[in-house]
Amino acid sequence: MGETARKLEPVESGASTAEHRKFGMRDKMGYLFGDFGNDFFFMLVSSFLMVYYTDVFGISAATVGILFLVARLWDAVADVTWGRFIDTRKSGKNGKFRPWIFRMSFPLVITGVLMFVHIPGMSNGFYLAYAFVTYILWGTFYSTVNIPYGSMASVITSDPVERTTLSTFRTLGSSLAGLIINVVGPLVVFVDNKADANHFLLAAVIFGVLSLSCYMACYKLSTERVIATKTKEQEANFGQTVKGLVKNKPLMWILIASLAFMMCFMLIGAVNVYLFKDYFSNAAALSMVGLIQTVTVFIAMPAIKPLVAKFGKKETAAAGLLLAAVVYLLLYFLPNLNATQFIAILSFAMFGYAFFNLVVWAFVTDVIDFHEYLTGLREDGTVYSIYSFARKLGQALAGGIGGIAIAAVGYDATRHSQSHEALQGIHTLGTLVPAVILAVIFLILVFLYPLNKKRTNQLTVDLAEMRKSQK
Repeated sequence: MGETARKLEPVESGASTAEHRKFGMRDKMGYLFGDFGNDFFFMLVSSFLMVYYTDVFGISAATVGILFLVARLWDAVADVTWGRFIDTRKSGKNGKFRPWIFRMSFPLVITGVLMFVHIPGMSNGFYLAYAFVTYILWGTFYSTVNIPYGSMASVITSDPVERTTLSTFRTLGSSLAGLIINVVGPLVVFVDNKADANHFLLAAVIFGVLSLSCYMACYKLSTERVIATKTKEQEANFGQTVKGLVKNKPLMWILIASLAFMMCFMLIGAVNVYLFKDYFSNAAALSMVGLIQTVTVFIAMPAIKPLVAKFGKKETAAAGLLLAAVVYLLLYFLPNLNATQFIAILSFAMFGYAFFNLVVWAFVTDVIDFHEYLTGLREDGTVYSIYSFARKLGQALAGGIGGIAIAAVGYDATRHSQSHEALQGIHTLGTLVPAVILAVIFLILVFLYPLNKKRTNQLTVDLAEMRKSQK
C-alpha cells in the first residue's frame, strides 16, 4: 500500500481524538470481502435451496414458498431488533460494527452448513421441521452479521464519492461470489441434471470455509472513522427516531424500490433453476448465466463513477432499470429461443440492472445522512436495519410467491418431464414478471425518489455545517 494510504486522519464528527489510516484501497477491499462472504451462502440459498427442498427433501414447492415467507418475515423483525440493539452499543477500540461481524460469523456459517445436511430415511414431517428450524436459525444469524456490515459503510467515510466506491466494491464482492456460486454451483450440486444431496453438502462446506475467511478479511481491513457523539436526547427519545423515519421521504421510496427489486432478483434466481432445468432441459446453462451476470458488472463498473458524477445516482440507476425491463419484455415475446439465444439477449438485461446494484448501497448511506439531517441523530444501525427490513420483505414475498407460483403453473417434482402448461408458466414467471417489476422500480426512481444529484450534494454540505455547529 502506498504512502497516501498510510497517512493518518482524525475520526470525523468530533467524537474522538483517535487517528486512523486515510480512506483508501484497504477499506474498499475490506468492504468487498464483507459481501463476498455474505453472498457465498446467500446466493447458494437464493439460487438452489428451493430445488434442494423440493427435489432432495421432497417438500412441495408451495410449502417451501410458505417456509420462505415465514422465515423472511421473521428475519425482517430480527433486522430491526438487531439494528436498534447495535445503535445502543458504544464504539470501542475496534469500532462499533466490526466486532459483531467477527463474533457472529462463526454461528452463521455453522448453521448455513447444517441447512444442507440430509439424513436418509427420515419421515416427511422430519424433513419439513428440520428445514424450518435450520433455515430460520440461519436467517437470524445472517441478520447479526449483515446489519453491522451494512451499517458500517456510513462510518468508514462521509465523502459521497468515496461512499459510491464502497457501494461499487460491495457489489463487486457480491458479483464475485455470484460468479463462483452460479458458475461452479450447478456443476457441483447437480448430477445428471438432478439435485444430489451429498454434492449439496460438499458445496455448503466449501462455501462456508470461504465465507468465514472473507468475514475475517473484512474485519481486519476495514476502519470505522465517523463516530457521532451520543447525546442524552438520542438515548431517551425513540419517538424522535420514529418521526424522523416517517418524514424521511428518500428512505420511504428507496425502501419500496429496494423491496420490489429484491423481490424481482430473488424470483429470477429461483425461477431460473426451473427455467433452465425443465424449460430448456439444460441445468448446466445456469453456469453461463452466472458468468455473464458477473461479467456485466465488471463492464459497468468503470462507467459508474463518471456517470454518477455527471448525471447522479438515481438517474444512472433508472436508465439501467429501463433497459432491463425492455429486454425482459422482449424475451417474453420470444418463447421459441434455445438456451444460448435466451442467455445472449438476457445479458443486456443483466447489464442494465447492474447499474442499480452498483449504486444501491450509496443510496442507503444518503438516506442515513438525510435521517441525521432531519433529526440530529446518527443512527446508522437503525436506519440500515429498516432498509434491510424492506429487502427481507422482498425476499419473503419472492420466496412465498415464487414457490406458490411454481406450484400454481403445474410444476411437479415427481414427474420425469413437466407438462406443456407448466413449462409455459415457468417461462412467463422468468420473463414477463421481471419486466413488469423492473418497469415499476424505474418509475419510482424517476418520479418519486427525491434525492437527485443536486439535492444529494447540497445535503452533504448542509450536514457538514450542522455537525460543526453541534461541536
